[in-house]
Amino acid sequence: MKYRVLAEQLAVCRLAAADRVPAWALQGGFFCLARTPDEFSIVCPEACVPGGVQTELGWLALKLEGPFPFSMTGVLASFLQPLAEAQIPIFAISTFDTDYVLIKHEFVERACDALATAGHQRIDTAAS
Repeated sequence: MKYRVLAEQLAVCRLAAADRVPAWALQGGFFCLARTPDEFSIVCPEACVPGGVQTELGWLALKLEGPFPFSMTGVLASFLQPLAEAQIPIFAISTFDTDYVLIKHEFVERACDALATAGHQRIDTAAS
């Protein structure tokens, strides 16, 4: 499977379940909002997050090169297995066409090595 490492540093933020969508969350080229009855999570560029927000900084996104049809099984599992074996923590996001696996920046090279060993191919980010 082919993937690329996106350059933008991302943050994973936690808000209260009832909080409104803040304007800062919608800025930047990459953002994701997920609300459940228990919490409201936001992934967005680090530079957009104001102080005082519960945040995990330092994430980079690995974009799996889709699109993947909904009938295709095991896509994310085949990508995550080598990362789990290398004990690399992840935060996964799926969209209609593809999957993104967020890795803390200090683990990216180790993750790419583990993925290469498993047969996955990193491609140039210039085309993203």
